[in-house]
Amino acid sequence: MSGSTYGRFFQITTWGESHGKALGVVVDGCPAGLPLCEEDIQLFLDRRKPGQNRFSTPRKESDSAQILSGVFEGKTTGCPISILVRNEAQRSADYSELASYYRPGHADFTFDAKYGFRDPRGGGRSSGRETIGRVAAGAIASKILNRLGIRLTCYTRSIGPVQINPDAFDAAQILQNPFYMPDAQAAQQAAQYLEECKKNGDSSGGTIECIAENMIAGLGDPVFEKLSANLAKAVCSIGAVKSFEIGDGSAVSTMLGSENNDAFAVGKNGVPVKKTNHSGGVLGGISDGSNLLLRAGIKPTPSVRRTQHTVTRDGKPIEVSIKGRHDPVIVPRAVVVVESMVAITLADALFANMSAKMDAVEQFYRRS
Repeated sequence: MSGSTYGRFFQITTWGESHGKALGVVVDGCPAGLPLCEEDIQLFLDRRKPGQNRFSTPRKESDSAQILSGVFEGKTTGCPISILVRNEAQRSADYSELASYYRPGHADFTFDAKYGFRDPRGGGRSSGRETIGRVAAGAIASKILNRLGIRLTCYTRSIGPVQINPDAFDAAQILQNPFYMPDAQAAQQAAQYLEECKKNGDSSGGTIECIAENMIAGLGDPVFEKLSANLAKAVCSIGAVKSFEIGDGSAVSTMLGSENNDAFAVGKNGVPVKKTNHSGGVLGGISDGSNLLLRAGIKPTPSVRRTQHTVTRDGKPIEVSIKGRHDPVIVPRAVVVVESMVAITLADALFANMSAKMDAVEQFYRRS
């Protein structure tokens, strides 16, 4: 199975399965000298950890990170950083009957079609637990961005029909409710909506939004390595993501050019700035220095108690009701995953950009 590696200069490779002994990631390309400890990574992992409230799976995992290599005396060495997180609460018996049929909304059929084999225990490699490695790597990438003053704010924009009110946006609220919503009233409405979903044996989807502030202009390349294209690949590689937008997104299809264009003005120190940000911080595939703004559409949890129609592996039509430990909504736990993939993509773009100008190369290697 190929395709578990992402990035060119800041490169991550995730490994492990939902019900295997452990999961993790190898991060290659992190510069030496970055202060890093397991607590830095744990802060990120705790945000996606299961069993924290009644709206996430009751599976109990500590998701404790162990750094196996690449760090010495509290700083990165420049060598590959290997991080391991052990699975502690596997209940593979819950999934034993799933081997006989294809669950609606899951990757069961496509895994069979491609490999002639699949791991029915929680989805194996296609499980949401695969994102543990992404989040651990995202913690490292975020530390790199923070050193350069780039700050990411990621949150839930909507759950089902419940959307945040932009006029009530309060970043302090993001970590104050189980949905990571920057709007306390919307969070209460989301809780009521999800209670109904649970009562009906169903689940909900939603939207995640991410903002990168204090961005650097010039990240990304104009053809196949566009920053927007790489962000789309990174975010859409998350299993639950079904759509991606940057800036005004699909709304641009109904706008006039005069409405969609961002007018320029002279800012501090004579540097051009945009008066609006319909582009979401990217022009021609290259960051323009304004805030990066993107959204990801998250599908409803496919494992639901409501009766669904499917077929067995030998083609027999059946009705199923999925049992086991499942989130009624994936969105809140996916917030830190989206944030991590954005951070990884930006770190990679930063390192790629270091060789874009000859004078920058000369300055770096100039002999004193």
